[in-house]
Amino acid sequence: MASQPDNMSRRAFLRGSATLIPTVGLAGGVSLTVQADEPAPNLSEYQPVFFGEDEWSFLLAACDRLIPGEHAGSGPGALDTNVPIFLDRQMDSPYGHAERWYMEGPFDLDGSPDLGFQYSYSPREVYQKGIAMTQQYCRQEHGKRFEQLDGDTQDAVLKGLEANDIDFASLGERQMQASDFFSHLLENTKEGYLSDPIHGGNKHMAAWKMVGFPGARASYRDWVDQHDVEYPLGPVSLNGERG
Repeated sequence: MASQPDNMSRRAFLRGSATLIPTVGLAGGVSLTVQADEPAPNLSEYQPVFFGEDEWSFLLAACDRLIPGEHAGSGPGALDTNVPIFLDRQMDSPYGHAERWYMEGPFDLDGSPDLGFQYSYSPREVYQKGIAMTQQYCRQEHGKRFEQLDGDTQDAVLKGLEANDIDFASLGERQMQASDFFSHLLENTKEGYLSDPIHGGNKHMAAWKMVGFPGARASYRDWVDQHDVEYPLGPVSLNGERG
């Protein structure tokens, strides 16, 4: 995938991405209700609120390929940092319901990409339909669900989504293209990885520690002009956790 780094370039990729992702209000906003003494959940024990069992299995596998984890020898990954939990919680936020989007139409499916998102689907529907189409494609082409495929084949499927080589229209989805689903998945995965832990991802601020981001500290003005100097104090989360 052109948007997905290999393990060698992963750290540089994430350092660059960190400057593009705000620490508050990601993907349309999540209510800041997590208590400072509430421990981060274990992904293996988490029960998704929005995603069904098959959707959740896909999400775990796809996130693991987009940001591979410690098993790949490249630092904490999407699963290590609870990114799927972030995604699940986002689906029950104003963002997931598209509450702050103009959704009255008309929607110009053949219009310029500059017009932005041109479907009547909320992000919840994008994920439901996108996962369903991807799973249908995997069963037709490989006889297995996405999460049952080997890693190289999973990467090939994700590349096919990104490049629109997987034709959603032939699978019954006449509005959304495969690349649009992939864009949502990749963008939200990066957001969950680099967001404040109060949103559900970036468990124990592992991604911030890796890239040297100070988090929600009230002030670090003394360090702004000190280029190429490692920040020594560690990050702070909005929920009070300190790294």
